[in-house]
Amino acid sequence: MTEKNEERNPYSSIRKVIGVVSGKGGVGKSSVTSFLASALTKKGYRVGILDADITGPSIPKMFGIHTQATSNEQGLLPQVALDGTKVMSINLLTENEETPVIWRGPVVARAVKQFWTDVVWGELDYLLVDMPPGTGDVPLTVFQSLPVDGVLIVTSPQELVQLIVKKAYHMAETMQIPVLGIIENYSYLECPDCGKRISVFGESRVEDTAAQLGISVLGRLPLNQNYAAAADAGRIYEVENEYIATAVETVERALPCAPRGE
Repeated sequence: MTEKNEERNPYSSIRKVIGVVSGKGGVGKSSVTSFLASALTKKGYRVGILDADITGPSIPKMFGIHTQATSNEQGLLPQVALDGTKVMSINLLTENEETPVIWRGPVVARAVKQFWTDVVWGELDYLLVDMPPGTGDVPLTVFQSLPVDGVLIVTSPQELVQLIVKKAYHMAETMQIPVLGIIENYSYLECPDCGKRISVFGESRVEDTAAQLGISVLGRLPLNQNYAAAADAGRIYEVENEYIATAVETVERALPCAPRGE
């Protein structure tokens, strides 16, 4: 196992850390992260999201969080969504959430480390790390600096994306971090009139890709305008997403934590 050199904030107690990764952008990784966090929260777990996508943060908006983070003598304090999910993102540290972050890789990587070392997460069962796409500085920093217990890979049906998925898988494998499975987003569009499934981005090859890598497909999420509307309204936690259920069950089984009160 790769040595983890960064100590978490002493006022944080985090039982399991899960990285949510993708080989490329545009596959809805942040949405899937949000759905997972919300589903785990609804089951009684204490959940946080570390938004490591420093140059493209979207988690706060999805949860309706628009105020700046504060701090005390213990460190930075994450904002808490209405459903109880704790969130830390670069958007919560800028005066204007629309201000672009124009930083070089090492500075971005240092900011992600600080979200681990300086943020007072308190008691968490699961911390989901929403990573930027690709296999660059930030994913490498997370894998080397945080005690990541498992990785979920988010993809979409395009054949090109399936090829890039393998890079994300092999990066995690190289870092000796278990891959819990693959979640395919934008799998199809269901016609609201006749119920026919339309493969907008082509026929899915996710099962073949998963079989080649020896891992499981944990869910196939359709295109759904209700998902987008909830995210835009900052109420993504209100969505009951049945397609994420297997992924949630896999997390509970592979990385068990007793819900509150047990």
